[in-house]
Amino acid sequence: MWDDATFGSCNGLLCLHDKERAMLWNPCTGFTSQPLEIGGLFHVCGFGYDHVNDKYKLFIIVEKKLGESFTRIFTLGPKCTWRTIQDFPYRPHDPNNKAILLAPVGLFVSGTGTLNWLLCSSRTSFVAVLSLDLVKETYSQISLPSRDSDDALSVFPQLATLRGCLAVSYETKKTHSTLWMMKEYGVPQSWTKLAIIPHHPLLVNPPRNYALEPMYMLKNDVLLVMSPSGKFVLCNLNDGTIDFPNIDSSGDGMTQLRPLSRGAGGRTFHIYHESLVSPSHFGLPTCSSQMRLFKPGLFIW
Repeated sequence: MWDDATFGSCNGLLCLHDKERAMLWNPCTGFTSQPLEIGGLFHVCGFGYDHVNDKYKLFIIVEKKLGESFTRIFTLGPKCTWRTIQDFPYRPHDPNNKAILLAPVGLFVSGTGTLNWLLCSSRTSFVAVLSLDLVKETYSQISLPSRDSDDALSVFPQLATLRGCLAVSYETKKTHSTLWMMKEYGVPQSWTKLAIIPHHPLLVNPPRNYALEPMYMLKNDVLLVMSPSGKFVLCNLNDGTIDFPNIDSSGDGMTQLRPLSRGAGGRTFHIYHESLVSPSHFGLPTCSSQMRLFKPGLFIW
C-alpha cells in the first residue's frame, strides 16, 4: 500500500486521511469536517467535485482481505453515503497487469469532473491516462502524445495539471525534458508541446525513474518543478533560464512535520489554492479543532 495522507485538493478544500478516516480541511479558514470512517485498507484513491450535482466525492478501492477489494464512491454531504461502483480497470498487485499505475492518487482536473491516473509500461512504449468521470461514474482511457524515439522508456512520465489543463512530462536521454499540455480535455489531438527544458545537473541528479515533476505554472510562464532531490526549481519557459528559490523542502524548517513517503524518507507535495469554501455549505458538520485529534502524515501551510 502507498502511504500518502492526502486524497487530493479542489476548490480550496483538502481531503486528508489517516488510513482509517477521511475528512475535509480548509487551511485558509481552519474549519474541518467531521471524520468519515473509510472501513478498510485502500490502494487507489481520489477526491474531486461533481459540478453537475454540486457534490464532493471520494473514490477509493478498499481491501477487506487479501485478494478481495471493492471500488467505492463516497458522496459527501449531511449523510455521507457510499456505494460500490464498477470495478476499477486496473487491479492493484495483480501479477497479470501489463502496465504500472504510476501514482495511487487520482489527479482532479477542474471543470471536467474527472480523476486521472497514469498507466505506463517500461517494456513497451504504452502510456495512457485512465480517467474516472465523477458525474457519470464511468471510466475511459485517453491517449497521450507519442514519445520520441530518443525518449528514455525506463524513465516514467509525470502527470500534472497546469492552468486547469492536463499535462505530461517526458524525459529524453541526456539532453532535455519535454512538457505537453492537453488544451481540450479528452481530445488527444489537442495535445500541444508546451516546452522543452534542457537538462541541468540539479534537475537530473541523482538519477531517478521518474521524469521531471511539473507542479505549477506562474502567470509569467515560469514553471515550478520538483527535482529528484526534492528541491523546488523555477524554469523560465521564455528564455530557458533556471532558478533555485530559497525553499528547502527537506530542511529543518519542516522537520516538525511527519513526511509523506514516496520511497524512504520522501515527501509528497500538493498544490493548493486558497478559498473560503466551507464544508458546512454541503451539509457537513464542521469543527475548528479536529486537526488536533486527526493526525494525517502532512500539514500544509
